[in-house]
Amino acid sequence: MMALDLTQEFIDRSDNGEVGDRLVSESDRVRVWHIHAKPGDRLKAHTHVLDYFWTVHTRGRARNHLSDGTYVDVDYSPGETKHFTFAKGEQMSHSLENIGTTDLVFTTVEFLDSENSPLLLE
Repeated sequence: MMALDLTQEFIDRSDNGEVGDRLVSESDRVRVWHIHAKPGDRLKAHTHVLDYFWTVHTRGRARNHLSDGTYVDVDYSPGETKHFTFAKGEQMSHSLENIGTTDLVFTTVEFLDSENSPLLLE
């Protein structure tokens, strides 16, 4: 199976801080995002610079497209949570594609008091 060529999308969205489908809450400390991806849906490329964590609420399978053109397929279980921390100047860009047969639902929480300044939201 051939990987999607997302090179231009990663370039165009390299400073995009929209890390979910919908920003549901924001305070001076956190941004809370919801992600709901039906089978075949793909969250557009975006860049993480803030410390954050995600929790998945449903079982499913996704392809995590990375900015270097590679991808990783991941199976998710409800309640699974992963934390990320970024040092000053560090970042990670990716795009998440639902390659499973069930809806994927995540909550992502970003910490605005991280080492890096938040990226702008489009």
